[in-house]
Amino acid sequence: MADTVIQFEHVVKKYGEHTVLEDFNLDISKGEFLTVIGRSGCGKTTALKMINGLNIPDAGTVCVNGENIAGADQIRLRRRIGYVIQSIGLFPHMTVAKNITYVPDLSRQWDKATAKEKVAELLEKVGLDASYAGRYPDELSGGQCQRVGIARALASGPEILLMDEPFGAVDEITRKTLQEEILHIQKELNVTVIFITHDIKEALKLGTRVLVMDGGKIVQLDTPERIRSHPENEFVRELVASA
Repeated sequence: MADTVIQFEHVVKKYGEHTVLEDFNLDISKGEFLTVIGRSGCGKTTALKMINGLNIPDAGTVCVNGENIAGADQIRLRRRIGYVIQSIGLFPHMTVAKNITYVPDLSRQWDKATAKEKVAELLEKVGLDASYAGRYPDELSGGQCQRVGIARALASGPEILLMDEPFGAVDEITRKTLQEEILHIQKELNVTVIFITHDIKEALKLGTRVLVMDGGKIVQLDTPERIRSHPENEFVRELVASA
């Protein structure tokens, strides 16, 4: 596929005797919002972390923009890929602004005036006022911290955004708001999103395609409509029934 930005080819990953991914093959297109769902331990996070080089396959290849990540400059690779996790991981001793500009600061990408302007833009993009820039993480709610985490992931202008159950720790109302915001951001920036969730409703709402995994393998990869109307097996059928 000409517009493929991420490609897994015959990927295998084992931890000791346990095979986490087995002959895993997947193409992800530019601008796609791929949601990934499956039981705990099915290999979702293992696959996600292979995209930014945090996990390396035991066999097979993972390519980003046609480049095998095994031979890529890992720092350069990760600066092109935003990463948001459930625990957020904001630096508690840094202000919101400093958290957001952390990666651009490492590469001296912005001067002070540009950084201030970019922080205000990013905060607005994730639904926060620019006045939050001077606050510290312990002065924010869980939902506000998650928004800052997304702003930080977007700061370096990534073409790929990896999200590992990012909204799992917030209340239902905040979660719905964040879902709408990430959909808006994804469409506005045309960023490719890979989004892990344990919530089938969230997977079906957000994904342009939904990837259902079980036992280290792809059970079904399809549009939300096809997942609902033509579940591949009993496992997918049960998932959809709970939506």
